[in-house]
Amino acid sequence: MKKELSKDQVSEVIQMALSDHVTFQNIKTQYGLGENEVKKLMRENLKTGSYRAWRKRVRSFSDRRYSYK
Repeated sequence: MKKELSKDQVSEVIQMALSDHVTFQNIKTQYGLGENEVKKLMRENLKTGSYRAWRKRVRSFSDRRYSYK
C-alpha cells in the first residue's frame, strides 16, 4: 500500500529522518511509513551525496545504539 503524502508531509518526514533523535518507529507511528519506505523517500528527495552521508550516519549510530533507527 503506497501512502500519498503532501509536500509538507514529505518535508516533515525528511526532517524527522535527518534528526538523530527520531527513530524509524516514530515515523511509522506518525506517517505509516516503514523503514524501507523512508529510505526510498529520502533517496528520491535528497541529493545522492546527502543520501549516502545520511545512510552512513544512520548505520554508524545504529551500530553504537541498539534502539537507534
